[in-house]
Amino acid sequence: MVVKLFVETAGPVGSKALIERFRLGWSSATIRNTMSELERMGFLMHPHTSAGRIPTDLGYRAFVAELMDAAVLEQKERAYLQAELAALQEDTEALIRESSRLLAQLAQLLGVVLSPRLNNGVLQRLDIVPVSSGRLLFVVSVEGGYLRTIVLQVGSELKTDQLGRLVQLLNERLAGLTLDEIRRTCVPRIRDLASDDMGIVQLILNRSADLFSDEPAQRTVQFDGTPYMLSQPEFSDAGHVKSLISFLDDRSHVIRLMEEEAEPVAGSACVRIGYRTEEEQQTNPCGAISVVSAPYKVRNLQGTIGVIGPTRMNYARAVALVEGMATLMSLSNSRSRSS
Repeated sequence: MVVKLFVETAGPVGSKALIERFRLGWSSATIRNTMSELERMGFLMHPHTSAGRIPTDLGYRAFVAELMDAAVLEQKERAYLQAELAALQEDTEALIRESSRLLAQLAQLLGVVLSPRLNNGVLQRLDIVPVSSGRLLFVVSVEGGYLRTIVLQVGSELKTDQLGRLVQLLNERLAGLTLDEIRRTCVPRIRDLASDDMGIVQLILNRSADLFSDEPAQRTVQFDGTPYMLSQPEFSDAGHVKSLISFLDDRSHVIRLMEEEAEPVAGSACVRIGYRTEEEQQTNPCGAISVVSAPYKVRNLQGTIGVIGPTRMNYARAVALVEGMATLMSLSNSRSRSS
């Protein structure tokens, strides 16, 4: 009851407020004693000298794990999302962009979508394009509409006719393999081509970890709904706003926060609440936030979708939205494959 009322009001909860809101048949003294016991156990706390109490991170975790009512998307919302996503099933970038916007709009929080990991992505085609003297643009096209580009320096003269033939041979050897397979086995697959006098194959062998990598810096982090986040009372302080902006600017931190506890089953949400260690509280000034995330599938690739908000959030609603959106994104791409 304290969690529910605090989420609604953003103010410390006292015994009188609980009696009025939930029509309890107990005395104020009984409720105060119970709240004192919950505070002693670490589930509630006094924010300052107020007579009311608010949930602690431990209290929120207990609520989510054991007390929270299950929530599902209303049929009207589900139909709305399904229609919006169906129109984007052939455009993966637009699907990611629009999903973050829809999630932010419905949750009134920060909607975040991470592009899929490409380890299991199948190479559709490798293109090599001269961009200047001695500089090549490598374009790695992965099934599902994903592209990875990187510019590398080659030390010898480029010959256009030989380059076209070499690209054809490379695709004959590598197309259809996952990026992980290419990283692990490219040496035996293409080393016999390394005699090309342009040095391109040797460059690929030397830089295969960069060309076919799955580093956080290579992934897209799409978020929407910053105004919703900043409208929360928790971010009325300029220092908190600055911490939030710094947090969102750190792409690798956002990815780690979204995925470090992600479940392997598409559509199944996990919840990360607030600070978990004293060290984290010292090193992460924006740790007093919660993340509800779930994996989604695009063909054989897995990405992550979720919401970020203050610890005072409607967790049941957030879980229902994130799970529903992840499931619909996965189903949308499944239908696209079958058609």
